[in-house]
Amino acid sequence: MSHTRGTPSGAVPPGKGRTRGTGGGGAGAGGRDVPLAQFFGVLKPTTLTAGELVLRPVETRDEAEIGEAMRDPEVLRWAAGRTVAAAAERERARIWLNARVGAWSSGTAPFAVTDGEGGPLLGYVGLRDIHRAPDQAVAAYWVTPAARGRGVAARALDAAATWAFTTLRIHRIGLDHAVENPASCRTAEKAGFRPEGTMRESFLAPDGRRHDSHLHARLASDPAPF
Repeated sequence: MSHTRGTPSGAVPPGKGRTRGTGGGGAGAGGRDVPLAQFFGVLKPTTLTAGELVLRPVETRDEAEIGEAMRDPEVLRWAAGRTVAAAAERERARIWLNARVGAWSSGTAPFAVTDGEGGPLLGYVGLRDIHRAPDQAVAAYWVTPAARGRGVAARALDAAATWAFTTLRIHRIGLDHAVENPASCRTAEKAGFRPEGTMRESFLAPDGRRHDSHLHARLASDPAPF
């Protein structure tokens, strides 16, 4: 069970900042009114907890630990992105952070996963494209080598998803991973993200090779995994 600290956006004064959908925008399921802030990606940085895990906004102070994580071949290959992977080792964390620090204002919720408050970095969970399609978001995650085998990624992903369902009124969260990355598949399924199919050659690896990807999704109406 995740507990939210801080105040996420999405709550607006009654009668203000709301829109009713017409055509392709505005309303979510059932044509209900939805705060404009959700559709324009205005999120307030939020901290979550999941047992001993703390999910807090990524910050520039994380650069050294993220740089160390980006030295791991698995993180670099499957999660860092081609731009980061192609950069000099000393530049990778800065480039990765530049795309995420402050990204709350553009519809992305990037969480650093730590071992307790003020503890070492264990990984990352992010939700992006929040309400870009009505009531939907996309998840991504990785963990450091030292944190593997503890269920960190699955518990953190579940906490972020639960927050999105209950606070942001998201209904569906999707994610995908390269078929050759079975650890990510296990994480997704443990966090309640059901497999939905295979997307052919949708993942472009840093070495230029294309890989098929597994598509997963979790709905707000799905049973909680923990």
